[in-house]
Amino acid sequence: MRLLSILLFTLFAPSVNWLGDFNTAKIEAAKTHKMILINFSGSDWCGPCIRLRKEILESSNFEEYAADHLLLVRADFPRQKKNQPGKDQIKLNEALAEKYNSEGKFPYTLLVDENGKVLKAWDGYPNETPDQFVTDVRKYETR
Repeated sequence: MRLLSILLFTLFAPSVNWLGDFNTAKIEAAKTHKMILINFSGSDWCGPCIRLRKEILESSNFEEYAADHLLLVRADFPRQKKNQPGKDQIKLNEALAEKYNSEGKFPYTLLVDENGKVLKAWDGYPNETPDQFVTDVRKYETR
């Protein structure tokens, strides 16, 4: 029975897609009027980044909300050579960091509108539950 529940959840779980290109997200946001959540991460060295991803950004509560309300962009800066993104992705990540994270904070998460205006910033690990995180984001919905 438990296996059936897991299988059904997997089949019908909300699908979230993390983009690597902020410009693509802005184009889509202009069409859909969704907000964009940008996450700056060091996926293979930053403990709070890994915790944020596992405990909040990959939680069913957040993914369910994000699937219908957000466009997601991750700018990952791993240190291990085996985890390095391609050269084009590195350029995109660096350009995004230059614009929004020039101090190099990790984790650093931003909620921006369709024009790229910062609505909310989380500096470090947000010490809250996934439900509280979603509630924080919902405060900025315009619809």
